[in-house]
Amino acid sequence: MTRQQHAPEATGSTVVQQPTRRAFQQHCARAALGAGALVAGHARLPVRASSAPATAAPSPPLALPRAGRAKAVIFLWLGGGMCHVDTFDPKRLGDPVMRKPGSAYRSIPTAIAGVRVCEFLRQTADRLDRGVLLRTVSHPLSQLHAAPTNLFKTGRMISGTIVYPSIGSIVSHELGPRDPNVPPYVVMGYPNVTRGPGFLGARYGYIYLTDTESGPNGLKRPLDVDDQRLARRRRLLGVLRRGIDNQPPTSPLRQYDATISEAFRLARPEFTRVFELHREPDRLRQRYGDEFGQRCLLARRLIEAGVRFVEVSFNLNFVNGTGWDTHGEGQKNQHKLILSLDRALSALLDDLERRKRLDETLVVLATEFGRPPDFDAAGGRGHHSQAFTTALFGGGLKTAQVIGTTDDFGRRAVDRTISLPDWHATIQTALGIDPQKELYAGNRPVPITDFGQPIRELFAA
Repeated sequence: MTRQQHAPEATGSTVVQQPTRRAFQQHCARAALGAGALVAGHARLPVRASSAPATAAPSPPLALPRAGRAKAVIFLWLGGGMCHVDTFDPKRLGDPVMRKPGSAYRSIPTAIAGVRVCEFLRQTADRLDRGVLLRTVSHPLSQLHAAPTNLFKTGRMISGTIVYPSIGSIVSHELGPRDPNVPPYVVMGYPNVTRGPGFLGARYGYIYLTDTESGPNGLKRPLDVDDQRLARRRRLLGVLRRGIDNQPPTSPLRQYDATISEAFRLARPEFTRVFELHREPDRLRQRYGDEFGQRCLLARRLIEAGVRFVEVSFNLNFVNGTGWDTHGEGQKNQHKLILSLDRALSALLDDLERRKRLDETLVVLATEFGRPPDFDAAGGRGHHSQAFTTALFGGGLKTAQVIGTTDDFGRRAVDRTISLPDWHATIQTALGIDPQKELYAGNRPVPITDFGQPIRELFAA
């Protein structure tokens, strides 16, 4: 069984989350409202006269937009840092040899009037009206990859006192699977802390796989284990499991026992047959393209089987200098990555639309940060988190939009900066999850987002 729960990833030092100005103000507003509720209906307490000017009452929070229609998420993760100015936010042409800042490729028009993307995204460009570009996503971390990835997946800085859950685990916790015979959360990629359940516990962790044909490790029965042998093993296991019900609910033994039960359930054909990609028409498999495309096809099959959240990693086991981490020589091969993405993403959108599932499936395209418009001495690009692009498709959103504008080079937002708490609140609202609710780490209340607000233009009035 390959469900994972992790401790925080080492980053060299403990990072303590600092409250933002907005978060501090909202905490103060909540405290004021709570104090008012305690004394409502009672005599007013005497107050000492003061010459200080009166303070205006805090404004009530904006009403949440109507919840979206999405029932599931396909989360396409481009580990390493997709360069926004070379993909979805093209600028004037640059030159890596002359170290002239700008885009590496020419741009082309799209299905959204006035919006252009990279010339290697030709098929996606024709389908861009099915989605929304968020061009001004921003956060403060651009060093290395582990901490920015953790920040993006959880919407929080790493804390020394609590391990925050990933977006996939939160969706698993809030909505569960659409079918009891499948897990709610599946990851195509190697396990790491950024995808984990944090304080929610192992029950809301993920099932991971690295082979689209064989499925998760440990679920496929060895050839020498027939039905009788399996039955004997289960009887022996039943003897060993006696007394576990007497353990406290939070006991590791109870959690391990629950994992065993889930493993038996998921080993049934109802789930394992999802991985039989050979059942798909050859023409469709060719349309999806390479290995990343086959993962996208499997993601569609998993969603149809009832999985709630599927993360598809572009490169299964990201290490520095691979995938979208286009330093130095990586820049020269970046167009191959873009072509692979274009083919797989456009095929996925067409496939979901043809099967009448695009409106209820939110397809998310995300990366830990972007790349600066400047070329380094080796012809590559560094890391850039001040403003970069992510995209959302389908999911019942109001599509054919671009939210946010960057400057002439793509270095900074010139309007509408999108914070990660707001980004997470938008995903949750699209799924009908209240982004203002609180979760609990033991007895400690934890806001489900760091006081994020959904992007209202994406939802029906």
